[in-house]
Amino acid sequence: MKTLDTMTSDEKRLLLYLETCAVDYGGKVDTKRMNKEGMDIAKKWNDEGFVKFGRIKFHSIIVSTHWCELSDEAWNIAHAERKARCLRIMSKQTIDKTRDR
Repeated sequence: MKTLDTMTSDEKRLLLYLETCAVDYGGKVDTKRMNKEGMDIAKKWNDEGFVKFGRIKFHSIIVSTHWCELSDEAWNIAHAERKARCLRIMSKQTIDKTRDR
């Protein structure tokens, strides 16, 4: 079973990219934004059933050539990493926060 603690930085980045593809682009993946290592990880995850990943059939290709679909486990980890990423980014900010009432 995967956890944030057992995933590499490359795996976490790829998971968030695939999560964005799933949510914002209906699962269509722009593989120009992936390097060889990312492709290898995505193929491994597909074999493990963690993330479904594959090529789009030729007659369906418009811009994207690959698709993805996250498992429930992948969704849970992606959510945890997205939250952790937000906290890392916000902890580096030096803005004065006030609440409107």
